[in-house]
Amino acid sequence: MNNFPPNQYIMDCLKTYYGIEAVTLTYLSLGADMDASVYKADTQKGRSYFVKLKRGHHHDISTAIMELLQYAKIQQIIPPIKTIQGLLTQHSDNFTFIVYPFVEGQDGFSHSLTDEQWFILGKTLRQIHEIDVPSPIQHRIRREIYSSKWREAVRSFYPHLEAEVTGDPMAVKLLIFMKDNRKIIERLVARAEQLAQKIHNESPKFVLCHADIHGGNILIDKNNNPYIVDWDDPIMAPKERDLMFIGGGVGNVWNKPLEEALFYKGYGDTAINRTLLAYYRHERIVEDIALYCQSLLFTTEKHEDKLEIYEHFISMFVSRGVVDIAFETDEISRSMTEY
Repeated sequence: MNNFPPNQYIMDCLKTYYGIEAVTLTYLSLGADMDASVYKADTQKGRSYFVKLKRGHHHDISTAIMELLQYAKIQQIIPPIKTIQGLLTQHSDNFTFIVYPFVEGQDGFSHSLTDEQWFILGKTLRQIHEIDVPSPIQHRIRREIYSSKWREAVRSFYPHLEAEVTGDPMAVKLLIFMKDNRKIIERLVARAEQLAQKIHNESPKFVLCHADIHGGNILIDKNNNPYIVDWDDPIMAPKERDLMFIGGGVGNVWNKPLEEALFYKGYGDTAINRTLLAYYRHERIVEDIALYCQSLLFTTEKHEDKLEIYEHFISMFVSRGVVDIAFETDEISRSMTEY
């Protein structure tokens, strides 16, 4: 919650902008987005709300996407609540508020999806990928450019691996781990670069992608209905931008062949570009390495927050974790190309 406003400020904003008189506000330790903080707000009348704060004022595209998804009759979403002025988001100081009805449930990290839920997720994602996004909205959504931003960021940390390791204990632990796994990290960055160059001249069809559809962004309610949440950063990109999460092992879940089979039963037949799949799985890890390093080396997060970030970092390198799966995906892609 570093640098987020105090609870009373948030409760005052809920009353002023939404007419919601919260009596308690509880911080929820959900997700790994360091620019967001989420809460449960309870009222005296027994109603509860999910409150999300994002740093900055550039997240309004999520509400436009939610309206588009509602118009397309996508049922597996939770629409935001409007402000008193009829707005879907509210800016206050350097934060953007988005408020939703609170849905009791578990996310896909803590709850294994059933066969039916995998089928529904596949069917829903296919519907989303087939939406004809109007040009005015497309112009507001970022487009895939296979940027080298995160690869360059990780390379910028290499000199720290040559220096003597001192300072903050969690930073020291991170640098020691990175030194021990330097060859793997360099392989990830180099291969992501090579794959980006390989696909740069291709022209795959761009579709509306959620961009972060891992287990943490699937909410299973008490009636076992799955919902896709967190539409803050959608992208127009090849469908593989989303499909890379299915079987990709983010959070050390969603890494079983049977789950993929159930998902694609719902998604339907589709040609998958294995080179793109390999690229996205490599690039995602590189991005996470960069973000985790920035948080552990250059911020003043609390010790418990840094410990959690460090544990997220090292979990990527466990057996059958995202790193192993990315390398395996690349090997399959290479063998298919050679064939």
